[in-house]
Amino acid sequence: MTIGPNFPERFERDQAFSEADWLRCLPGAVRDHAIELPAPGRALVLIGAGTLELHWTMLPPRRLGIVQLPRMAVRYHFDGVDDAARNEFMRYFDLYTQRGGG
Repeated sequence: MTIGPNFPERFERDQAFSEADWLRCLPGAVRDHAIELPAPGRALVLIGAGTLELHWTMLPPRRLGIVQLPRMAVRYHFDGVDDAARNEFMRYFDLYTQRGGG
């Protein structure tokens, strides 16, 4: 029985990170998987025989009253990663990159 969301092969998210924070966080978020940064705004994660391509662009900050939060759009594209491995990877990735309280 699987608990939690099932992650599709491709999806996009709005993430509350500055690019510098994102780049500091990525190595830990991918755990023991190899990661390459082939170009600005791109990362390639090796997951078994497959890959995860990450593409990100900075967005205007989110404003909540006087508080301003950095924001980026991140596209996730898994290739050759089966459902079970994709879901396991993303559960850990999401816990590692979780921001804020609650």
